[in-house]
Amino acid sequence: MNFFNFRCIHCRGNLHIAKNGLCSGCQKQIKSFPYCGHCGVELQYYAKHCGNCLKQEPSWDKMVIIGHYVEPLSVLIHRFKFQNQFWIDRTLARLLYLAVRDAKRTHQLKLPEAIIPVPLYHFRQWRRGYNQADLLSRQLSRWLDIPNLNNIVKRVRHTHTQRGLSAKDRRQNLKNAFSLAVSKNTFPYRRIALVDDVITTGSTLNEISKLLRKLGVEEIQVWGLARA
Repeated sequence: MNFFNFRCIHCRGNLHIAKNGLCSGCQKQIKSFPYCGHCGVELQYYAKHCGNCLKQEPSWDKMVIIGHYVEPLSVLIHRFKFQNQFWIDRTLARLLYLAVRDAKRTHQLKLPEAIIPVPLYHFRQWRRGYNQADLLSRQLSRWLDIPNLNNIVKRVRHTHTQRGLSAKDRRQNLKNAFSLAVSKNTFPYRRIALVDDVITTGSTLNEISKLLRKLGVEEIQVWGLARA
């Protein structure tokens, strides 16, 4: 008997471990798959690099993802991001935390020295009420005992939504959209993780990664909820 009557946030079925947020059935529907540890593309087996990222190498070094942007993961992300259901952060962060742990085994991932959430433009964050990447980063920071540096990278220019744009248009849309709030002399971290929700072409992450290289960052990891 579930005395407190906790419910799965997806199917509303009984939930025996409240902190998980998802029942075992719904969690099993979120399929993991072998992927390239650099660009995140699906592979037949886990590998640190693949032909795709060797042709067009991302500006970051490693990637960790939960799964594809399909149901039920896509539904949870949409509720979290667009339906003001900020309280889903713990459930999604837990799934990403488990993916990070798996990547330590499958891709020999070393934990970063700090976490940086991908920022929102201040007006967009004000209108939404929160930055979903920062909510995820705060949970991960606490569980992994790693600093969450949510004031290092600033989005200083409003950009149109990236949805529907080509890769070339995405890059142009993000030109000069970000800045750094620190200098190379005051930034001590050499291995960091960028946290984002859905990774598509990676244009945003590429722009931020280029800035972080100027701070002397040697390894940039990308942690994302889903690969679209």
